[in-house]
Amino acid sequence: MSWSEIKSTPNVELQGLLAAFSNYNTIHAFDGYDSDDVNRMAKDKPLVREQYRKANTMKEKFQSRVGVKKRKVVKTLSDILN
Repeated sequence: MSWSEIKSTPNVELQGLLAAFSNYNTIHAFDGYDSDDVNRMAKDKPLVREQYRKANTMKEKFQSRVGVKKRKVVKTLSDILN
């Protein structure tokens, strides 16, 4: 976007773009890492584990909204064992 386009865009749309960009960064912050990599990083910085959990939670939420992946709700121990 050019500077003139940014200035002419309504404030609400700019805030929406910033929110979408923030969500994108949160969801894709740990692309390429698995839980073992995160555990190794979390030994030095415990905050990493919380950020990884937040990214996975947000990713699952958006995937369930578009029907890509449904979250399985476990209610009893027998559900887990079956």
